[in-house]
This record gives sequence, structure tokens and C-alpha cells, in this order.
Amino acid sequence: MHDEHGERRHSPKTSSHRGHRARSRTRRIVIGASALATVAAATVAVSLASANQYGTSRAETGRAVFVQGNELGGNTVHVFARDGQGRLKAAGTYATGGKGGDQVDAPTDSLASQDSLVYDDTSKTLLAVNAGSGTLTSFRVQGTKLKGRQVMHTGGEFPSSIAVRGKLAYVMNAGGEGSVQGFRITAKGLVPIPGSFRSLGLANEDVPRFDTSPGEVEITPDGRSMVVTTKGNNTIQVFPLKRNGLPAVAEPVVNKSAGNVPFAVSFDRSGSRMLVAEAEKSTVTTYRVGHDGRLKVLQKPLASGQEVLCWLARSGDFFYGGNTGNSTVTGYRMDKRGKLALTNEVGVATPPSAKSQGVIDIAVTKDEKFVYVQNAVSGTVDGFRVERNGSLTKITTVEGLPVFAESGMEGIAAM
Repeated sequence: MHDEHGERRHSPKTSSHRGHRARSRTRRIVIGASALATVAAATVAVSLASANQYGTSRAETGRAVFVQGNELGGNTVHVFARDGQGRLKAAGTYATGGKGGDQVDAPTDSLASQDSLVYDDTSKTLLAVNAGSGTLTSFRVQGTKLKGRQVMHTGGEFPSSIAVRGKLAYVMNAGGEGSVQGFRITAKGLVPIPGSFRSLGLANEDVPRFDTSPGEVEITPDGRSMVVTTKGNNTIQVFPLKRNGLPAVAEPVVNKSAGNVPFAVSFDRSGSRMLVAEAEKSTVTTYRVGHDGRLKVLQKPLASGQEVLCWLARSGDFFYGGNTGNSTVTGYRMDKRGKLALTNEVGVATPPSAKSQGVIDIAVTKDEKFVYVQNAVSGTVDGFRVERNGSLTKITTVEGLPVFAESGMEGIAAM
């Protein structure tokens, strides 16, 4: 464990170090034997939004959006103040004390995961993975400032996703055989939970391949189960949890995914239904998680007609999915009976733009009024207002973030 003070920097830099392999500007998404999409990684020369564009009152300092740079030479968190209309203004960049990472053959998303950066409102804690260092960083959040940096080893290779429920946090290691490691969130920072480490039984290198690495770890809202998606195996692993947060089994309960290439996990407002985004055919399946770790399909895979759906986030009764293959965001609505449907016929909640290329991770504010989307190829983040019918209205774009090349930004959280 390393206890370090946070470092604030005002001029973010993209790492110039070469990654573990050379990259071309266009790389193909390959899952199994199928080519899912071709994404052109065009570097965009941009600068951060002007700090003088608008003001931020004291009452607005509790609103912020956090973006993980995932730089190979030194990972950072970019902080943006959010005003009452959802617009963003740069508020500082903080070193995590670790290094970013880059999976093999990743098409636009270096970490190939959801929730690599997580904000917990109860403890006012921000958690970030350092995939290149095998560590997890925590910060105390005070408005738009990050304090008390703490860096912990995760017990595995290439950490890429984090789940938090109450005072319990689990990090997912994507490299090697894959694993999960638990921590307690305390007033003094993170504390590893003895006996919480579990293997996922995968067969990756220490730096995993994009298509065979696990996609996300999540804890069910009732705190009774931990879920991990495994893209290449087309399975969803479930660890029933004891009341003390320890896994109740030595090995996970392995469920076959209803749709191929399960990636992101989300839960409905009631917490009783789990939604899983599946990349191969851009579908979403609704499940119930049993206390024995078994999954029951409540609604078969729902297709959107978009390309390479990987990320999924909830805002009230609406869900928004990031389609990296064609840089769109799909809107879904769940009715009172739990039936999921698209918010419109074309499956697009908001039209893409030239500054919105390479859609990856998504974050929703606590009040569920705004949605923020990372665009890896453009090096931008778009902010949207959620309308009553589930459509999204763009209200802001911030530029100058690390674009996808040898690595690129991944991970976004909002408060």
C-alpha cells in the first residue's frame, strides 16, 4: 500500500510513450471470428473549454463530472465543474499515482470495460483503476477538488472495473486468469478485505486481449450477489455474497449469456431486474439474479439496430447505451411491468456529430437530469439533458481530452 498526497496539474498531457505494440489509425473490432465494426481513429487537435465561458456559483461547487485520462505514462483524473444547466468547465487534473493501460487489439476503448472510474456519493469517494500498475486509487471528493490520494494493490493484473455498494467495493482484474478483490471504504480510506479474493478462471495474458477480457464487475442493489461479465466466454459469473461482503463460494456460479459478448451491467429502479448489454448484435437482455447465483431471463435480447453496444447506464426509467461501432447513443424505456423497449423506432436517442466519434463510457448525474458520454476518437465528452420522452438534448461538449491512439481516456463518473 502506498499513501500519497494528490497532485493537481493544470496542463493535462497525453502520454508519448509507446505502448506494448504499434497501432494503426484504423483498427478492426474482432470478437471470435466476426468483424463487428471498423472505427477510424482520427486524431483531433482541440483545446479545453474556456474557463471564462460561464461562471460557477458556490451553490454549484457540489456538481462535477470526472474523466479518467488513462495515460500510459501516468494516469490522471480530469475534473469538470457542472453548472445548473449541465454545462461543464475545466476545474483541474489530478495524478492517480499509477499508470494507465491498453488492452491488446482494443478498437477504441483501451480498458474494454465499464465503471473503471466510480464515484460513491455516500462516502464522497472517487475510485480509479490504474491498469498499467495493478493498483486502485481512491480520492476524497470535496466539491471539485480531490484530496487524500491513496493507492492500493489489487491482487491481480490489469484492473479495469470497480463496483461499490454501501461500504463495500470490489475491483475486477482483467489480466491473467482474472480475479476480484474486495475492500472496505472507511473514514481512513480503503482497507483490503481478507479472504475476499476470487479467481475468474480465465486464460488471458497479463495484458489481456480486448475480446476475451471480462467487461464489468457489479454488486446487486440488495448486496447479496456480485456479477462479472466475461465477453469471450459468453458467460455471466455470479458470486453470492455473505452479509460481511465475502463471497459465499470458492468459485463463481457460471451462467450462459442469453446474448453473445456480454459487456455492461445495469439495474432497474427497483433493483430487482438486471440488464446486460451484449456487443455482438447490440442487444440488451433482462434477468433476475437468484440468491443461489442462477440467472433467470425475464426478457430475451432486445436489438437496437445499432453497432457494437458495450456501455449501459440508467436514468430513472430510461437507460442509455453507448454504441462504439457507429458512435451513437441508444435510448431505452422500462415500463412499470418491467418490459424494456426502445424510446424511438430508429434506436438513437441523439444524433452523432463530428465531435462525437468513438462513443464509449457513459455517466448519469445523481439527480438523473443529465447524461455524459465519452468519445474516445474525438477526445471529447458530450453532455445531454434528459427530456421527458427519453430523448437527449446536447447542452455541452468539452474537448482536449486524451484521444485514443496508443491508449486513450476511459472511465467517467458524475455527481
